[in-house]
Amino acid sequence: MTTIQKTLSDAALAQLMPMSMCISGEGMITFAGPTLNKICPGRELVGAHVLEVFEVKRPRGTHALAQLLKQLGGQVHLGFVGQKDKGTLRGVWARTEDGGAVINLSFGIGVVDAVSTYDLNLGDFAPTDLAVEMLYLVEAKSAVTGELNSLTRRLENARNEAEKRAFTDTLTGLHNRRAMDAALARLIDGARDFALVHIDLDFFKQVNDTYGHAAGDHVLVHVAKVLCAEIEEDDLAVRIGGDEFLLILADCVSREALMKIALRVIDGLEVPIDFGDAVCRISASIGIAQSTLYAEPNADRILADTDTATYASKHAGRAQATMFEDLKSQQKQAAV
Repeated sequence: MTTIQKTLSDAALAQLMPMSMCISGEGMITFAGPTLNKICPGRELVGAHVLEVFEVKRPRGTHALAQLLKQLGGQVHLGFVGQKDKGTLRGVWARTEDGGAVINLSFGIGVVDAVSTYDLNLGDFAPTDLAVEMLYLVEAKSAVTGELNSLTRRLENARNEAEKRAFTDTLTGLHNRRAMDAALARLIDGARDFALVHIDLDFFKQVNDTYGHAAGDHVLVHVAKVLCAEIEEDDLAVRIGGDEFLLILADCVSREALMKIALRVIDGLEVPIDFGDAVCRISASIGIAQSTLYAEPNADRILADTDTATYASKHAGRAQATMFEDLKSQQKQAAV
């Protein structure tokens, strides 16, 4: 390797090697490229001694500039004095005929982090620098990744919306029978106590026959609001179909608490409902069953028993609630 003579102007060096610097034989920086200046904000590089700004990390064992300049050139790794967090610059250097050196530096594989850290752009690199190609690839990858993430979010939102629609009664906004089946399966599989409160509207047919289906729909939406006021976060209000509804109450099996809920529902539904100039009046017959009544809870069995309790309420005069456990006790007594 031979020494080189510096014949390029500073402007040409800045354009061809924006991360380069020239040092004199005494180690003073006589030129620093624009990108090198950019990553050393607040520091005037030209006129400073190179070892005041940089420390030689490779070649290993090189502690003084004189040792480095004994060689004609080669690879060099430079760190920033007192700033280890700024990483290491990699480069090549060659001696000039005046005893100094030209050093052309780069960020190596840390170029992507450097772009972010120092707010660099394509103009801060030489057009022939491979880092430019890497930045193009990174930018393209980021764009593709961003588009894929956006697509994934849209698909996820669409899936969630489809699931929501599949488990929702379109008129009332309550959960539907499919959601009911899934919720009961989760509660039973999780060995969690729960109670079912089955609500069958009284006098709803008269509303439909007298004021029309629009009035009936209005009443059903009102019923949904009354039921939603009685549920907690883990509970479900379900429209089974027509004028039948169900409350699934997790961890609520107290007879007293369940009867209070049922009576509040009846009171809420008996409040007259305005529909235009008409006033709609309904009530409800309710049947209740707790999962704790069964050694091995079965969804179909419990639903059937709440239905039995609901019909007992209707036959007893409507606008009342019946616990299935009371019917069970009565059946045992009758058998005796």
